Amino acid sequence: MLNVENMEYNTTRNHLIMKEYGRHIQKMVEYLLSIKDKEERQRNAYAVIELMGFLNPHLKNVEDFRHKLWDHLFLISDFTLDVESPYPIPTRETLKARPERLTYPKRYPRFNHLGKNIEVVIDKALKEENPEKKQGFANAIAYYMKLTYSNWHKELVHDDAIQSELSSITKGELEFNNRPFVKHRTDNREDRDDYGGGRSGGYRKNFGGRSNSGGGRDNRGGGRDNRGGGGRDNRGGGGDNRNSNNRNFKKRY
Repeated sequence: MLNVENMEYNTTRNHLIMKEYGRHIQKMVEYLLSIKDKEERQRNAYAVIELMGFLNPHLKNVEDFRHKLWDHLFLISDFTLDVESPYPIPTRETLKARPERLTYPKRYPRFNHLGKNIEVVIDKALKEENPEKKQGFANAIAYYMKLTYSNWHKELVHDDAIQSELSSITKGELEFNNRPFVKHRTDNREDRDDYGGGRSGGYRKNFGGRSNSGGGRDNRGGGRDNRGGGGRDNRGGGGDNRNSNNRNFKKRY
């Protein structure tokens, strides 16, 4: 029978500091802390580092993964392990230190509906001395303005409105000479050639009447399935005229 008194449960064990390395690595680190000889402790520390790298091969893809392993070793030992490290030994203060606050770029665009980047392009276009490049800047700016208007509105804007706004922004120094084409998201696709001019003129026109050669449904002469003009299933005119059919058959063959 098993000795239940010697069995270990997680409720009786100490806290597992780093779960990705498991309980056995933590026990090895605890054993390192109990070694009094410094050289033997240092030699076993290198062995534990190799084992930690073997158990976590994904760390090899991380830059300076051995530096990360040594930091984890000191973290598991609660920063009390006295060994020499090829890297700077971390402390509890550096672990809990908060990073410096990042300064958020504060940019206040003059034209909120166009954004800040269009102002940079406009300023660069106004400083351009080459007339061809300046005209190219104006055409690109007009296209971008029309594109942003199309993205945020449910209707297209006329080129005159774009030119009026561009003139008010640049005080009449920039004028575009092209007609920027922007396809709006609400446009239909009737003008495209790959759709065959709409569905109504495409494959649906082949289904005018459903298998009707002359009149109603499957009627090749008169009434329902009447091939002669008489009653139902009349192939000659009267009732079941088999003699006439035989004569016709002899004449044909």
